[in-house]
Amino acid sequence: MNSSKHTELANHAWSVADLLRGDYKQADYGKVILPFTVLRRLECVLEPTREKVAEKVAQLADQDLDEDRFLRKAAGHSFYNRTSFTLRKIAGDPQNAAKNLQLYVAGFSDNAREVLEKYEFNQQIRKLDGAKLLYQVIGRFTDLDLRPEVVSNHNMGYIFEELIRRFAEQSNETAGEHFTPREVINLMVNLLVGPDADALSLPGVVRTVLDPACGTGGMLSAAEDHITALNPGAKVEVYGQELNPESWAICRSDLMIKGQDPDNIAFGNSFSDDGHKREKFDYLLANPPFGVEWKKVKDDVEHEYETLGDSGRFGAGLPRINDGSLLFLQHMLSKMKPVDVNGAGGSRVAIVFNGSPLFTGAAESGESNIRRWILENDWLEAIVALPDQLFYNTGISTYFWILTNRKAADHKGKVVLLDARDYWVKMRKSLGDKRKELSEQQISEITRLYGEALQVAGDPEHPLHGKVKVFKNEDFGYQRITVERPLKLRFEVTEETLAALAEAKPVQKLEHAEEFVAALRALDGRSWPTKSEAFVALKDAVVAAGLLWPTGAPFMKAVRDTIGVRNADGEVQMLKGAPEPDADLRDYENVPLRENVEEYLKREVLPYVPDAWIDHSKMKIGYEIPVTRHFYVYQPPRPLAEIDAGLKSLEAEIQTLLGEVTS
Repeated sequence: MNSSKHTELANHAWSVADLLRGDYKQADYGKVILPFTVLRRLECVLEPTREKVAEKVAQLADQDLDEDRFLRKAAGHSFYNRTSFTLRKIAGDPQNAAKNLQLYVAGFSDNAREVLEKYEFNQQIRKLDGAKLLYQVIGRFTDLDLRPEVVSNHNMGYIFEELIRRFAEQSNETAGEHFTPREVINLMVNLLVGPDADALSLPGVVRTVLDPACGTGGMLSAAEDHITALNPGAKVEVYGQELNPESWAICRSDLMIKGQDPDNIAFGNSFSDDGHKREKFDYLLANPPFGVEWKKVKDDVEHEYETLGDSGRFGAGLPRINDGSLLFLQHMLSKMKPVDVNGAGGSRVAIVFNGSPLFTGAAESGESNIRRWILENDWLEAIVALPDQLFYNTGISTYFWILTNRKAADHKGKVVLLDARDYWVKMRKSLGDKRKELSEQQISEITRLYGEALQVAGDPEHPLHGKVKVFKNEDFGYQRITVERPLKLRFEVTEETLAALAEAKPVQKLEHAEEFVAALRALDGRSWPTKSEAFVALKDAVVAAGLLWPTGAPFMKAVRDTIGVRNADGEVQMLKGAPEPDADLRDYENVPLRENVEEYLKREVLPYVPDAWIDHSKMKIGYEIPVTRHFYVYQPPRPLAEIDAGLKSLEAEIQTLLGEVTS
């Protein structure tokens, strides 16, 4: 089915909006259109066996048997409807449309009825009936041909996604939270599953796939299609979890229609209510919402972090509250299958991120510690930089992270960075912020380049050599060192230093504070090169005024700090036998993880500030992955003569335009 057919069917369903206008707000159109589309699809799928199910219902009427098992078998699906109703039959009796439609919905098996209940369908039936619109809406959907032989399950996903996109636009929601462009999914699945092509072609192979933010299930469908294309005899079990009720309902109904277990799609928040506890999966993939805060589940996440530590999902660290991206990744990594002593088992993971998880967070922050945990465990296989403007709800640049706990031997200890930012074609018509897409040929080229990444990176003559770089895990680590310089002071009494001294709390606490400060005014304009000389003069002035010289470290420090003036040639202040660091001159440097910090100091710092030293007690370890920096290509500025000529040309053009205005 081509895209124009998808659009035609989506337009047919969305045409119901013409009936709803006036009685419904635009933002609520989807609350009617989406459940009716799901209902119509279920009806079309069950149509060939409807009479067979009706016969079985009649046979079982007076028997104490497991009706559900027999009716599923009669329907040929994991769901069924016990009634003789159809939408066309209900539309033919307008006076009883509401009652009959409710009976029709109640006649579905529990798993199908639960899907429609997530849309609060009975409430919409009552509202439509009260507005005298119900039979008209039903009639419009009876003409929507969604039979499986006309619309495959794969293509049905496109129709649902198009409807959700329109629903999101009407209600000012974020369409990207519900689904990912299919060509992006196809590339992601290629990179996730591609390296396992040989293993997946074996007879009787069984694989499990999880998407913890599954939306309408597009990624799960693509993963299943990819694996079964490699091996039609393969068994693929898909699992997911979704927070949005409409998306969850569509994904669940899609699984029912395909013969998968709909109970594999959990409803709720993956962080606070993990729907797949203690389960492990072969493949995990997700496109979690970008930059979404996790404040609502903060208590649950922090409780797990504090009580379970490394035995929980979030032991590596917690990112800042306004971006839960790395929580999703930790959640997924916790569900990787272990690798046995023979190297069997293990999992592969793919996730879509914006740029933030690559570098956000200073050394030993939550984000940095999560990156460190991933890299030190040698799980990060590659990061692929994608073009901007690929997604419906944002034009920013995005990245695939590909991870696994069973790296190939030649990948161990290494991370591939692949630059795919130039692989795109312009869309004929923009969809939200999506103005670019990946062609099938480009998907194939990126997939091939990914598979050959190590060879391409090692061959400077390869035409795509500049698109691939390979690093060791520790190349992304750094040591955050604190470079100190000594505090150097000369000492003076001025109106300013006396005013500062009078404001100091240890001085204000003195019994004769005002007299103390007044006694020092006799020294106004005096200065001393050393602290000892200054303090002798100050003490003499205070004693001469008939006062006692106070004692105590806080007082002495307050006097030193107020009359001391920073000076490059001043006296070095000592603290416990060592030079006291000057906080104003303190600096920080990021030193590569494998480099000796003292050698770095000797080479990069001491030639310019010979008295500097490293405070090793403050050293921190950090990790960041600066993808764009590694692929940056210097573009020299235009020659000054060329810039000057351009400015003169522009100036002449402006003068000409001004002349036309004033003439």
